[in-house]
Amino acid sequence: MSERTIPDQEPDPYEHVSAALRSEFSEVHPASTVTRCIQAAHYGALEVTGQAHPVLVERIARKHLEVLALAASEGG
Repeated sequence: MSERTIPDQEPDPYEHVSAALRSEFSEVHPASTVTRCIQAAHYGALEVTGQAHPVLVERIARKHLEVLALAASEGG
C-alpha cells in the first residue's frame, strides 16, 4: 500500500487580520461575526478591485464591525 502525501496547505493570508479584529472587537462581537465580516470584505474587495490584499480586507472588515457595533449600541 502506498502512502499518500497531503500537499502543504497555503497559509491563510487573513490569519493575522482575523486575530487582530477578534481581539479588538471581543467585547462587542462574537468571533463568528468577525469571520463573516472578513469574508464579506474579501469578496467585496475582489469584486471592486479584482484583488483582496489583507490590508484592504482588514480596513473594510473593521468598518463593517464598527458600523455593526454602532447600530447595536443605538438599538439597545
